[in-house]
Amino acid sequence: MVFKLPEKDKKFTTVSIPTPLFKKIKERIKDTGFTSVSSYVTYVLREIVAEEEEEGEPFSKEDEERIKQRLRALGYLG
Repeated sequence: MVFKLPEKDKKFTTVSIPTPLFKKIKERIKDTGFTSVSSYVTYVLREIVAEEEEEGEPFSKEDEERIKQRLRALGYLG
């Protein structure tokens, strides 16, 4: 399975992540169909944004705490 972006999404920017996190993601996506760490991160972020748009309201305190815990687990928060 290969995940491809629609033509309209072919323009990119650069986002930096810590090297240890990059290596963890690279290991995690082996044999998944994702062709790069960037494609996986894009997929995950789109899922988060889609959930937010579906809800149509700000995060609850529980949602915010769950997101913070996930970001800590991924190495974004200390």
